[in-house]
Amino acid sequence: SGLFTPAPQNLKRLTHMDIDNLVRMANQIGEFFSAYPDHNEALDGIANHISKFWEPRMRQKLLDAMDQGHTAELSALVLQSLTLHRTSLQPRA
Repeated sequence: SGLFTPAPQNLKRLTHMDIDNLVRMANQIGEFFSAYPDHNEALDGIANHISKFWEPRMRQKLLDAMDQGHTAELSALVLQSLTLHRTSLQPRA
């Protein structure tokens, strides 16, 4: 067919790499909002930014990774925001 299909052993690595990138991006967003003096405003800001600018599949992949324990590198602030605002971040079916 001419399309590249990764070998099964590579799928896990690619997925893990994708998750690492999502965690890194989420932490960068969290770092920006961590400067807000109001903690709740920072939590809301992180979730609003991710909701507005991330594709639904990116949000879902990050939430799934959280559920599977693959997001240990998430900052505490980002993790708290994602947990608090999970319902609004969940892509609509």
